[in-house]
Amino acid sequence: MAQAGGPNAVLAGCLDELGWSPKALARKLNRVFGAGTVAESAPYHWRDAGSLPRSPLPAMAAYVLSQELGRPIPVAELWQGRAGDSPALVPADSDLAWPWTVQGMEAIVEDWVRGGLVDRRRFLAISGAGLLAIVSQYLDGTAGRGQYAPGMTPTGADPLVDQVEQHLPMLQMLDDEHGGARHLPYVGAQFRAVGLLIHEGGHPPAVVSRLIRALAEIGQLAGWMAFDAADHGLAQRYFATALRAAHQVNDLPLCAHILGDLSFQAASRGHPADAVALGEAARRASDAAPPAVRASVLSRLAYAYATAGRDNDFAHARGSARELISARDDGRAEPRWMYFLTDNHLDCQAGYGLVQMGRAQQRAGSNTKGRRLLAQGTEALRSGAYDVPRGDPSQRRAMFEGAWLALGHSAHGDLEAACEVGKIAADRLDVVRSPRSAALLHQLAADLRRRQRNPHVRTFLPTLEDALARYAPSAPPGR
Repeated sequence: MAQAGGPNAVLAGCLDELGWSPKALARKLNRVFGAGTVAESAPYHWRDAGSLPRSPLPAMAAYVLSQELGRPIPVAELWQGRAGDSPALVPADSDLAWPWTVQGMEAIVEDWVRGGLVDRRRFLAISGAGLLAIVSQYLDGTAGRGQYAPGMTPTGADPLVDQVEQHLPMLQMLDDEHGGARHLPYVGAQFRAVGLLIHEGGHPPAVVSRLIRALAEIGQLAGWMAFDAADHGLAQRYFATALRAAHQVNDLPLCAHILGDLSFQAASRGHPADAVALGEAARRASDAAPPAVRASVLSRLAYAYATAGRDNDFAHARGSARELISARDDGRAEPRWMYFLTDNHLDCQAGYGLVQMGRAQQRAGSNTKGRRLLAQGTEALRSGAYDVPRGDPSQRRAMFEGAWLALGHSAHGDLEAACEVGKIAADRLDVVRSPRSAALLHQLAADLRRRQRNPHVRTFLPTLEDALARYAPSAPPGR
């Protein structure tokens, strides 16, 4: 750690504006970049003695402060010209500003292919205008139509493409059973492999169309798995690339689905304005999609409204999604990747939206309304997958919904139920690698630490903390 000999007034000003102590900055850095990134005492030396931390901490600190303050804090400004940007830390939108043509898509795919397994870049999540900019040309129509007609008919057999397409459902099963973090490198390699086929060229148009569609589907899955792994910048980059690919084959339902995923990710990261903007764009993009796709998009939008505290809009979006799925016509073709959407899945998505709003109402001092929302949310989640057997293929969903259900019971004061459900969820930590779900269990542990006089809490809390320490040792990045 280099010494400067005088206080860092720029850093001090940023911390004062946020109302943060140096320890708060250290804790934020550890949440975003992983436990052990920085000692909690180190930022005191940065602020008070002008010490310069080792690379890439100067860029990490500038990123975190920029995100929290809502404006760019250049690395050189924060450290008075003694540090620069780190080549290992790259914004998620880096080099994505290509035209919305097949050539632009191929240029982005080439970056994925060339990076391969030796890519050491850490993609930093973006928000606000930067996030909306990576999809703006699609949203405002200036991207035009994609090059390939939807559903082009293959001209003759192509064993390689057949194999790629047949492999897709099995990739999705990996995510369902084991969580996003366990198999993300493998799915990412499949994404790059298809990208390499496109990059090499020389295929008939019908084959190119099928490869691009497969790239879009794998990219959406990889984005979802990176989101579940709390690698939010990487997830945004996958989603942005997948949207480009889906656009080129004019797969409007998949485009709407990807926008809905971006909305859900933004809401989960605590950026409700981004979530609502993306969710409403997804709803518009899904107008001509099958009912199941529209229902899924509306369920994502409902959660965005929940995080924004817009309970009436939440109820309307939830109700519209429920109507669509109830009127589902089994005779109408639906995208294969909508296999997961059921009536119960929609109910459970609404359930954790209700728990989210209920806990927010409690923090705001509205206990009566908060308890009503929590009761509704826990009732919905009780009907879900939280208690399926360990051999069931829906382990990630079970852990995620179980964690939300336990949080709902805890906030409602039902500590026996919170511990009972929390134990079921925590018992899945050894088979499910889902930092997104583990973050909820870390929050449950924090809730229960304030209630240790309760006998159920005294019995369960050490078990929960031990499981988290063994299988999910750090709270994943939430922003």
